[in-house]
Amino acid sequence: MSNLKVGTDPMTELARDGGTPVRSTPLPSVMEASGRRFGDEEVKAAERVLRSGMLSATWGTEVPALEQEFAELLRAGHAVACSSGTAALHLAVAAVNPAPGEEIITTPISDMGTVFPILMQNAVPVFADVDPVTGNLDPAAVAAAITPRTRAVMAVHLFGKPAPIAELRALCDQHGLVLIEDCAQAYLAPVGDTFVGRIGHIGCFSLQQTKHISAGDGGLVITDDPALAQRMRLFADKGWPRATNERNYLFLALNYRMTELVGAVTRAQLTRLAGVVADRRTAAARATAGIADLPGITPPPDTGDHVYWQYPLVLDPAVAGDLREWAAALTAEGVPANGGYLTSPLYGAPALRERVTYGDSHFPLQDVEYPVGLCPTAEELIDRRLLVLPWNENYTIEDVDDIVTAIRKVHGALAKVAR
Repeated sequence: MSNLKVGTDPMTELARDGGTPVRSTPLPSVMEASGRRFGDEEVKAAERVLRSGMLSATWGTEVPALEQEFAELLRAGHAVACSSGTAALHLAVAAVNPAPGEEIITTPISDMGTVFPILMQNAVPVFADVDPVTGNLDPAAVAAAITPRTRAVMAVHLFGKPAPIAELRALCDQHGLVLIEDCAQAYLAPVGDTFVGRIGHIGCFSLQQTKHISAGDGGLVITDDPALAQRMRLFADKGWPRATNERNYLFLALNYRMTELVGAVTRAQLTRLAGVVADRRTAAARATAGIADLPGITPPPDTGDHVYWQYPLVLDPAVAGDLREWAAALTAEGVPANGGYLTSPLYGAPALRERVTYGDSHFPLQDVEYPVGLCPTAEELIDRRLLVLPWNENYTIEDVDDIVTAIRKVHGALAKVAR
């Protein structure tokens, strides 16, 4: 086995080594108008709210209408709007209402917005390992992590690929646990004849800048349980039961209210969601077909259920080469790539590993350790295998073909294959 050498032709030599990059113009990006679908409908929605003079959802009409429309879209009994995806997850944890020190099992590969709501409710995050290809929770690892103190499981549908949510629901039902779905990266991802967010007891969504649809920030939570819905609605409004005309506060809670501006823009964005998902899927299918023959690279597994928030590749370093070299080389070719997705598993962040919580108390982690090796598959993905490319509904065929060309070019230079 030996590394293939790309010739000195500037079109085949890696851009990092002085060759000509595959792309000289940036790909459409969710950080710019080029990669977002905002149009006249969103402008009119914002203007409608501003001209009404009512920007607060407490007395407005946009957010209640959004809640109804989102519930109808996902065929859920209830939807509750809030100020962010993190807030949505906090509403879900607050609905579980764990006692201090009780445990919620979750994944080490996600945004910290998945984990901090657990700590903010004084519960303990317990991390279970993941599938080596999807990065989603492994039900066997979740089962092994359950203790008498476990109250809930929080599953993340990573990068747009549904977690094994039916298995996790069965496991939760067996042990009397609440199942929370973090669907921030997986709008409209199908699970059988329904969608993510509808298998668990609570489904949480984000409207942050980079998601399938966006209002800058914002969150939505769905459930079929009226008691959970009512508790989440109260938690988003300081525990204030406004419907009774009392200035009263029923339990410790926060202000996580969504504004009318966010609600109105999101209503317009909802009309675009199906098209966004379909176009991301079409582009991803073309990319996967273009790299399917490359040894040492596993494209995203898709049985018709992946909605491609991002496009993750899993490398076999013994065949494809070094993860960090891949990320740097692809980026130099004009195709941004993130090696590992995270700096470390979430439990490796100082906030958890060093227990930086409430003053010097370390509460509720004072007796908890998160050692290296806790979730070896997750650590292997982050350290050596997981290569994440941004994905976008506005990619053209030419854009996708450039991405394929860049991957094949880097593979030709870095992969360890027999000549």
